[in-house]
Amino acid sequence: MLIFPDISPALFSIDIAGFEFAIRWYALAYIIGILLGWRLAILATRRAALWPKNQPPIEPLQVEDLLTWVIVGVIVGGRLGYVLFYKPAYFATHPAEILILWNGGMAFHGGLIGVIIAAFLFYRRNLIPYLSGADLLALCTPMGLLLGRSANFINAELWGRATDLPWGIAFPGEAAQACGQITGLCARHPSQLYEAFLEGFVLLTLLIYMSFYRKALTQPGLITGTFFAGYGTARYVVEFARQPDLHFQSVENPIGYVFYSENFGITMGQILSLPMIFVGLALVINTFHRPAH
Repeated sequence: MLIFPDISPALFSIDIAGFEFAIRWYALAYIIGILLGWRLAILATRRAALWPKNQPPIEPLQVEDLLTWVIVGVIVGGRLGYVLFYKPAYFATHPAEILILWNGGMAFHGGLIGVIIAAFLFYRRNLIPYLSGADLLALCTPMGLLLGRSANFINAELWGRATDLPWGIAFPGEAAQACGQITGLCARHPSQLYEAFLEGFVLLTLLIYMSFYRKALTQPGLITGTFFAGYGTARYVVEFARQPDLHFQSVENPIGYVFYSENFGITMGQILSLPMIFVGLALVINTFHRPAH
């Protein structure tokens, strides 16, 4: 096994009058991911030939306004998604803690819903075609996933299930080392890195290739459908190696399935990924029935 490297969750911190002010890797990943996604969106909108009828759906200057709406959607949707999908009973009795974002607790699927709602309102207000606008956001999203999942690894959180594979990692902390009957150090799948590679690097590379070299943006909905299906499939598969949140686990259900029987179990991440796969495939199939522009 590999021993988890000694990496601080904070890039640096300053103690002022007894209060600690820190720049954390996770926050930095959000900021850099959003900025890089913004620059990629600007690059795509400046190339008119990539879009239907050589007409980008949004002006480069409007991308900055859209960015504000997206940030709000990510934060509000991501937090509410975590509250509703993963710990509704806890937050029902501790509602004030919903606003305490700095202790962690964000859900990608909730953030995605938040971005969809925010983008829909922005596009409707500015008369921007929905599918092409969605394609622009889908193209940029894997950038944030790549950095966000890498930050999860640095934070030693969202680790995987126990494994005896040579690249298994002994993560720090009592929870990470609670591996049932295993004695000594417990190695786990670095599932954060699996997700960073599949949901981030692979999906980003595929969408950039399709958009800039195969003119996929001329078929509205194709990039969005590919992202939905690609992310949903990658997340569904990685869930077989990822350890679900502790509050889903019990003596009878040590893995942490939401629904399970003697021979079958499904996690919350898989439940939320299935609709993404179906919607993504439907969007991709729909583009085959419409001519490219």
